[in-house]
Parts: sequence; structure tokens; C-alpha cells
Amino acid sequence: MILDTMKRRRSVRRYTGEAIPGDVTEEILKAGLLAPSSRNLKPCYFYVVNDRQLLAQLAAAKKAGGAFLKDASMAIVVCADETKADTWTEDCSIALTYMDLAAAERGIGSCWVQIHLRKDADGNDAEANVRRILHLGDTMRIAGILSLGMTDAYPAPHEESETDRIIRL
Repeated sequence: MILDTMKRRRSVRRYTGEAIPGDVTEEILKAGLLAPSSRNLKPCYFYVVNDRQLLAQLAAAKKAGGAFLKDASMAIVVCADETKADTWTEDCSIALTYMDLAAAERGIGSCWVQIHLRKDADGNDAEANVRRILHLGDTMRIAGILSLGMTDAYPAPHEESETDRIIRL
């Protein structure tokens, strides 16, 4: 059941270095492709990064919260052409979530690294840094990066104890 996968989905920042099987990677990417987008415009692109040097550069693209990317087996940079849809942040966020859940379903550690609206240690725009690293055009907007890797440190599942945030009218 999808709720069981949602409970198991946790942010994982420690990886063993073991490679993710190719068929699992493809399933995760397919989940992103199946994500809905506003008016079905499908503005999202998924850049799969396996190169250790690129992962290290991406880890430094923002000031904090992304250093673990350098140790991930791979990362998926989720971006969109802003000229295709003004809902690119929402569309990318949904695709990221779908891929995050697909990773959890298969027992793959993952963590969302926000890039949009973030800065690097020098105060430079993190999106611009990622565009430079990946040689993307100026209309490409980066919502985030999904780190992926095998892990032996998967946190315990979430509990359904936060019902106080449900307000019924």
C-alpha cells in the first residue's frame, strides 16, 4: 500500500558506496516521468549524475545541506524549462516526490536537496551554480537534486501520530 511506502520514506544521507541496480534506477526515473504536471505540459528534465567529480561539484553548489551528495551512488537533478510552464516549481516538486517514493519502495536511500531559492557559501545563487556545472541554458530552473544510494542506516518508519495537524471544518 502506498501509505506504507510513505511511512518508510525517510531522508537518508549516508551511503555504502554500493551501486544501485540499473533496473531500479530506471524504475525511479519512470516514476518521475509518470508524475502529473500542470496542464500536462511536462516541463521537467531529469539529469542523472553518476560521475564522482560532478557529484562533488553539486555537493558544493549550495552553502549547506548538500555535502552528502559527494558520497551518493548517483543523483538526479530535477529541473524544468521555465518557458514551458510557469508551474515549473510545482511540477518538479511532484516529480521529485514520486521518485523519492519509488526509491523508498525499493529500499534505496534518498534525500531531496533543495536548490531553488538557495545560495552557496559566497552568497551566489545555487541554481546558477548547478546550471554552470551541468552546462544548462539560462531558462532551465533547478528545483532540487535527489541523492540516491544503498544504505545500511535506514531510519525507522514514520508514525501516524501527527493527527493534530488535521483540521476538520
